[in-house]
Amino acid sequence: MTENGEQPLILVADDDPDILSLVAFRLERSGYDVVTASDGEEALRLAVERTPDLAVLDVMMPKMTGYDVTRGVRSNEATRRMPVILLTARVQEADVARGFEAGADDYLKKPFSPQELRARIQAALGRR
Repeated sequence: MTENGEQPLILVADDDPDILSLVAFRLERSGYDVVTASDGEEALRLAVERTPDLAVLDVMMPKMTGYDVTRGVRSNEATRRMPVILLTARVQEADVARGFEAGADDYLKKPFSPQELRARIQAALGRR
């Protein structure tokens, strides 16, 4: 629950419709409100418009990468403290470092378990 008693709002962005719907479904079943985006540009717009409590972003998306969206979130006063978890199949050390340099709070490799994602979201929200 947020300070005002509402369920936390999670932004989920992924260009793969199957992953997007699976993550959104799992998070909704876990009691979160979810807003979705299928590309980076839409994700950044929704982050600024809706100011979610946390964002789960795919790294490789059309229009803007997850790295670019993270940098955009960090540069906006309203969203700069929002936790960001990056999802990606890119697991080279340099890719992980790039995610943290962009401002990500956590990095989750695909394929991932829904339980691990939920645990990382709970941990990130608990640090706010």
